[in-house]
Amino acid sequence: MAGPNTFQSGAWTSRFTHHHIVVFLLTFFSYSLLHASRKTFSNVKVSISSQWTPTYLNKTAVKLEPVELWNSSHLFPNAEEATLFLGTLDTIFLFSYAVGLFISGIIGDRFNMRWVLSFGMCSSAVVYAFLLTASVQFAGGIIIFFGLLISPEEIGLPEIEKEESSEDDPCRPLINNESEDHEPNYSIQEVTTIHQPKAISFYQACCLPGVILYSLAYACLKLVNYSFFFWLPFYLSNNFRWKEAEADKLSIWYDVGGIIGGTLQGFISDMLQKRAPVLAGSLLLAIGSLVGYSRSPNNKAINAFLMAVTGFFIGGPSNMISAAISADLGHQELVQGSSEALATVTGIVDGTGSIGAAMGQFLVSLIQDNLGWMWVFYFFILMTSCTILFISPLIVKEIRSLVLRR
Repeated sequence: MAGPNTFQSGAWTSRFTHHHIVVFLLTFFSYSLLHASRKTFSNVKVSISSQWTPTYLNKTAVKLEPVELWNSSHLFPNAEEATLFLGTLDTIFLFSYAVGLFISGIIGDRFNMRWVLSFGMCSSAVVYAFLLTASVQFAGGIIIFFGLLISPEEIGLPEIEKEESSEDDPCRPLINNESEDHEPNYSIQEVTTIHQPKAISFYQACCLPGVILYSLAYACLKLVNYSFFFWLPFYLSNNFRWKEAEADKLSIWYDVGGIIGGTLQGFISDMLQKRAPVLAGSLLLAIGSLVGYSRSPNNKAINAFLMAVTGFFIGGPSNMISAAISADLGHQELVQGSSEALATVTGIVDGTGSIGAAMGQFLVSLIQDNLGWMWVFYFFILMTSCTILFISPLIVKEIRSLVLRR
């Protein structure tokens, strides 16, 4: 005889159609293209540094012909100044990225998301300096414009009715305000209202429980994650004297670790129905993995393994905050009457994280230039510890809830 869990599983799978699969694949496809276009710059930093400095002063320089022409047209007198300028470029990029996230979050809650995503992909492709990735991304933006569905109404299906969240609802957000015994100082929309939901304001989104704490935590964590993202190939070439192509291939293992970490940790947090304790455990282990990776020997196999472990414990939590946790924050009970909050909240969390990452890129180049790579890893450990500190009130609250529930 089928039990209640079997019934719930059948109800869960019956909710999804081939349209859900297409939306998932197109969204994943678009993010992959955007990520690839950003990754290109970090992969060619060694070549850029070589072309900007005289070859006789740059130990990692690739021999470029004719030698006289390249050495006479260099932009910087030495590799150290070139490295600082590369860090400055990363900082400018991420500050612009942060502003774009805040603005796109607000726009995304007020306009058709397909148009916003397609316009963003095509317009960013028009201004990238790398022809191949830009061309593919522009084509992807066209596909998104004609192929991505954002609501059932677009294919003639009836609008999905809002259901009250319950203990048995598998789509119920994991973050709510059950323990709050005070009324919020603003009213977004009455539950009984039958009018079209309105987008909440930027200030109201900031006032939602957990938004500020997770935003500050993500500022510290994204600093570490994006420092690996932007500087890892350069670090491998600069520190171990490995060829640029080999360093680029090896740096993929950090992303592999982040993919596995985000998937597994997201699954565990879904099972526990709590996010913060899973994040805390992963970040504590991330500190140990940073210590281990900072002492990695000049061995590609060992380095790749330690890199994947570091990506698992840093990239995994970073992916959770930017995706699952942002979705939880944007679907809290306080905004039940307004579904138009997810993009604004995501923009706040991700935008604040990008501000932290932007400041970090210049600091990484400055610390490396004056103190060396080991102090860069000490800086990463400090930022990871600050991440744990910012979410500590949420950790205590959720662990207490777990204990009471059991």
